[in-house]
Amino acid sequence: MSTAERQTHANDDSVSVLVSRASQQVSELVREEMQLARAEMTQKGKRYGKGGGLFGAAGFIGMLAAQALVATCIAALALALPVWASALIVTAVLAAVAAAAALAGKKQIAQAGSPTPEQTVDSVKADVAEIKEKAHR
Repeated sequence: MSTAERQTHANDDSVSVLVSRASQQVSELVREEMQLARAEMTQKGKRYGKGGGLFGAAGFIGMLAAQALVATCIAALALALPVWASALIVTAVLAAVAAAAALAGKKQIAQAGSPTPEQTVDSVKADVAEIKEKAHR
């Protein structure tokens, strides 16, 4: 083997070692980034859980306050009308508000259309088609 051949062989060995090291380092970096992302998501998940629980408690207490307000309205009307008439009037008003909210919600759902993310599905299909096209070249 000549000196030039040995030097080329040594350069090939060093390049393969460098490529091997780079591949290993990239793998380690990706693994460490995934561990960091997992830890961050765990921490955020705990905070979202606590926040959701607190929102739930606020909603429950808000419902109790609304019920107390309804009772107050009935009691206030009972000063001028019989209790049964006061309760009937408040019930009718609440039923009308609930019906209006239900109709508005139904309209919004009808306008939303299908629950599938159609634009995203189309985008993914286009990406897959482009990748297939480039793979055939």
